[in-house]
Amino acid sequence: MTDTTRPTAFRPATVADVPALVELIESAYRGDASRAGWTTEADLLDGQRTDAEGVAAAIGHPDGVVLVVERDGELLACCQLEHRGDRAYFGMFSVRPGLQGGGLGRAVLAEVERVAGQEWGVTELEMAVIEQRADLIAWYERCGFRRTGVYTPFPYGDERFGIPRRPDLRFETLIKGLTGPMGEV
Repeated sequence: MTDTTRPTAFRPATVADVPALVELIESAYRGDASRAGWTTEADLLDGQRTDAEGVAAAIGHPDGVVLVVERDGELLACCQLEHRGDRAYFGMFSVRPGLQGGGLGRAVLAEVERVAGQEWGVTELEMAVIEQRADLIAWYERCGFRRTGVYTPFPYGDERFGIPRRPDLRFETLIKGLTGPMGEV
């Protein structure tokens, strides 16, 4: 287990990080390894959560960044942030299963809010969460996100996003207002 008392470093991911990022994301959401944390989707989906091509595309996106969190060279967490006008899309959020529940996720979210709100000047974070993930949605609500009631279908038949174990999956859009560069909300 990693010592959570030592400082962590945030940095933009590079293409060299792709294999480690895929492993981290998979470990946080899929398979038996994900059951060590609370963000597992293993009861809802089999198969992969992401792939090297998808992670590389996020890293290379001209209006985005994949942030990695590391300590002493060990990758602990990551997330994707994409600038979309007055909003920023927040996704691919992953924390090593053994470190979940210790405050690292909140630290990542604070950095995301700083980058999106202060550096990019956006007023809202937007994300999509599988509706059936009530525990995860409740955590995001405690962090200031609100449910919108806007739903998008799960991409059934596209195994790049996993193999559903049930027929009723869909995503709900969550939104969080941010403080901009001048302190406005």
